[in-house]
Amino acid sequence: MSLTRRTLLGTLAAAPLAAPALANPWRPDRPIELVVGFAPGGGTDIVARLFARHLDQKLGQSITVVNRPGASSEVAMTYVARSRPDGHVLGLTNMPSFVTVPVERRAQYNLDSFAFVGNIMTDPTGMVVRADSPIRSIADLVARAKADPEGIVISTSGIGTDDHLMIAMVSRLTGARFTVVHYTGAPLQRTALMAGQVQVSTMSIGEIMPNPQGLHFMVHGGGADNRFAPGVPTFRSAGLDFEMYSERGIVVPASTPAPILERLRAAVQEAAADEATRRTFEAQFIAPVLESGPAWEARMRTAQQRYAALWRDMPWINT
Repeated sequence: MSLTRRTLLGTLAAAPLAAPALANPWRPDRPIELVVGFAPGGGTDIVARLFARHLDQKLGQSITVVNRPGASSEVAMTYVARSRPDGHVLGLTNMPSFVTVPVERRAQYNLDSFAFVGNIMTDPTGMVVRADSPIRSIADLVARAKADPEGIVISTSGIGTDDHLMIAMVSRLTGARFTVVHYTGAPLQRTALMAGQVQVSTMSIGEIMPNPQGLHFMVHGGGADNRFAPGVPTFRSAGLDFEMYSERGIVVPASTPAPILERLRAAVQEAAADEATRRTFEAQFIAPVLESGPAWEARMRTAQQRYAALWRDMPWINT
């Protein structure tokens, strides 16, 4: 079973979609905020800062990354949804928490709160331990957890995130149970792991590979071998039939006027298709992926229905 089966996406290596022609394109008249729902230094924050460097050139205005961590990004997404719809506040979403937060609780936003600009990248989620850990594989982890369920502590970046749902799927497929603790981002998770406060941390490839010193990368949730993490097995190759990714895209308030939305979509498309953007992302071990706003929105709504069905079968909040 795959929780993140994706429609065909155009990678940056492929020919970009043609940008729409705009007779009188909107232009921002002051600095733009790009709001991130996780702590500085984590994968979502890194992507925001990398992409902002290129998007600001297309829009002709500086972009400031603003971190508003908390509640698995609900704090940040609520801020974006309630912002003035004038194109000067953008939100960088993190999938799957973007769609799971309104499933698991009465959230302050839902998908109707936003207009979808475009998805810009995908990054498989993985599990790491300290390099000196006796846990060397997912099989080791499951065996130890079954023998001592309270003895294996695993960190995530928040309830309902890709990290958390990955743990829930391992539990569902193996019967193993873990003690799960939630942080607000990968830097805090790494600190807890190295201090011995947790035995396992869940992070994406783009969060692990830029600084792998002191870590053993056990497994990742991609559908195949990943060129940024050569030799690291997938869950499927280890006998667990699922995939798990972090995805990041850009949204604005739902009532954003069409001329502003179309200009933002064109700028994001231009920035994502730029060769310099691709090199910037790949230098951080991140695979850039561009998906248009309408196609991305349709996929997110389908994904939310799928996660709602999973929630009814297996509420992950207690995992």
